[in-house]
Amino acid sequence: MRPNPNRMKKLYSILAAFAVLILSSQSLRAQSDSFTFGKWMEVYNSILRELNRSYVDSLPIGRIQRSAIDAMLDALDPYTLYVPEEEQEDFQMMISNTYGGIGAVIYKPDVNGNLIINEPYAGSPAARAGLVCGDEVTAVDGVSTIGLESVQCTERMRGRPGTTVVLRVKKLRAGPGWAAGEEIEVPVVRERIALPSVEYSGMLNDSDGYILLSKFTEGVSQEVKSACQRLRSQGMQRLVLDLRGNGGGLLGEAVKIVSLFIPKGSVVVSARGRNPGSETVYKTQGEPFDTRIPIVVLVDSGSASASEIVSGALQDYDRATIIGTRTYGKGLVQSIMPLPYDGQLKITTAKYYTPSGRCVQAIDYSHRNPDGSVGHIPDSLTHEFTTAHGRTVRDGGGITPDHIVRAHQYSRLTYSLVLNGIIDQYAMEYARTHESIPAVDDFHFDEYEDFVAFASGKEFDYRSSSRALFDQLRSTLEEEGLTDAVGPQLEALQRALEMDKSTFLNLMKDEIVPFIEEEIVTRYWYQEAGIRIRLRYDTQLHEALLKPAISW
Repeated sequence: MRPNPNRMKKLYSILAAFAVLILSSQSLRAQSDSFTFGKWMEVYNSILRELNRSYVDSLPIGRIQRSAIDAMLDALDPYTLYVPEEEQEDFQMMISNTYGGIGAVIYKPDVNGNLIINEPYAGSPAARAGLVCGDEVTAVDGVSTIGLESVQCTERMRGRPGTTVVLRVKKLRAGPGWAAGEEIEVPVVRERIALPSVEYSGMLNDSDGYILLSKFTEGVSQEVKSACQRLRSQGMQRLVLDLRGNGGGLLGEAVKIVSLFIPKGSVVVSARGRNPGSETVYKTQGEPFDTRIPIVVLVDSGSASASEIVSGALQDYDRATIIGTRTYGKGLVQSIMPLPYDGQLKITTAKYYTPSGRCVQAIDYSHRNPDGSVGHIPDSLTHEFTTAHGRTVRDGGGITPDHIVRAHQYSRLTYSLVLNGIIDQYAMEYARTHESIPAVDDFHFDEYEDFVAFASGKEFDYRSSSRALFDQLRSTLEEEGLTDAVGPQLEALQRALEMDKSTFLNLMKDEIVPFIEEEIVTRYWYQEAGIRIRLRYDTQLHEALLKPAISW
């Protein structure tokens, strides 16, 4: 049957009208946005001019301008930031994991005390200059450390690579040309200190290779590749890639790491901005290292951004078994834009999507509650997607592991010991009284009674979680005037929950000892040794190794 010319003409007219309507709507929206932007720029400038002319006191222009910028950006998302010129060093530290300095962790127990070298990094200028854990720095470039805060000492020791900082050091132990306790001048040439992003790699057993990746910094993909090659030469038959606590970093490095295990030309992630047609697709490049070796990826709630790109892509291609707990859910891409006066704007420009099409962003910053807070995307609004071999995965809030394996939950006492620096302080005292310790794999801490005596003499909150909840309950009952009504029962419960420091410390011995061992070996054998101790007691890792691989 031939089409009716009049009906076709009418249909074309309707379609044309719709097209005009859509274009007109877009044009009106653009004009409205432009008008709103111009309106508020005019209002803002008018307020600033009036304040400058009429405010009762001298106007702190710099402070209120910075406050205005920070408040404006804070209304968008936590990742869009203004970085002025004077904060560039800290910003570079954040994105590149590097800084200019001597390479040591310092400890300042009291503003009126000396600065203490807590831990020099392996191979750092501090280590090469002979600084050891327990050395006390009494002056930096002739300025006494007494009266300075820890951050002020850090600022004085950091600086441009190639420059020299002179430390006056009270030595812990005797050495060539000085006695224990003697103060000597130690010149240290600053270098660009690169904190390792591959914190550790090694064999867990005869067949399982392990890589701990803490951040996606420039060049880290090559470090991962080199570690894989070395582990394979040592007999690796399965790779464990640990991304727990890895908050992300450079998108390009995440793509390159996926490229090690996925065929060339495969989609890793796509970034979609606000404007139509702004999608950028990132694919694997170069020939992969290995497309068949079994991979386990460990994740948790601290795994975000680039970690989710890697784990999401490997999951979507059924290339790895993801184990742990649900990831953070940061599916936003940031770009760095230059600003006048050497400032920079780190701005969220896109959302990223895994190969199956999932956006793992968990929080919708574009829709805020009346109080200004934001909420997670509800499960009812999430969508199903399928992996390369037909498994179902969902969007709307991080990467959900293939196997849920939870980390050990530590007691409130252990957290308090760590956060209050009690274990840290004890490790330093231990290093002062023990000139050496056995090799890492042979070291086992057997002086727990000494630690109990040390910790019992320190002031810190040692209450159990149940006792803390009891104190909260008692406070609430007092506020409501109910303590007399339940007095006897309350007193009985308090007596049952009472426990002195030493008793509680002895009760939690098995949980606390691993932390003591890790801190002690780090003082003698550096960070890598501490990680090896941590792996010794990592129940989540040990359980993950027993889980079956994803099969299809």
